[in-house]
Amino acid sequence: MSVSDCARLWLLVLLLAALAGCSMLDPNGRPHQPTTLERVDAAAKALVENSRGRLDDSAPLVATTFVDVDHLGQSSTLGRTLSEMFVSRLVESGMQVIEVKLRNSLYIEENTGELILSRNVQRLSQDYDASAVLVGTYAQAQDRLFVNARVVRIADRAILGATSFELPLNNDLRTLLPPNYP
Repeated sequence: MSVSDCARLWLLVLLLAALAGCSMLDPNGRPHQPTTLERVDAAAKALVENSRGRLDDSAPLVATTFVDVDHLGQSSTLGRTLSEMFVSRLVESGMQVIEVKLRNSLYIEENTGELILSRNVQRLSQDYDASAVLVGTYAQAQDRLFVNARVVRIADRAILGATSFELPLNNDLRTLLPPNYP
């Protein structure tokens, strides 16, 4: 191989590396910022991974609405949406998730959701034959939302898996929060 062939080969390698780096940029040349769905998917994947081995894969799990950390009896469109996003990832990962919206025994209030953090979890186990529950909270900071999700064994309330993440508080997320939210 001649020197000019080596130089061309190195130039090609550098060009390919530069193009690969460009694919990580948005159309305006900025680094790719994960979307809300991508961030939730990553958090749900982490939750699934860190609860494996502690959660019986054949035992059903019930997902509840994520709630405002300061008002456990209150949720929002955001809380219901976060729960739905997590359920999608849990089901994709092979977990057995019970759809509670099809039954009337869990407390479901329109515009609020399925609340559990301030309720009797033993009743949930009896009504749905569930061994664990997905619970979550969120809190608003000045320009971020902090989200926490846990898989909790109903029998002894042991946390089997947990994850926390943050979302940039953009106009889309503000729209999903209650109008009187700070």
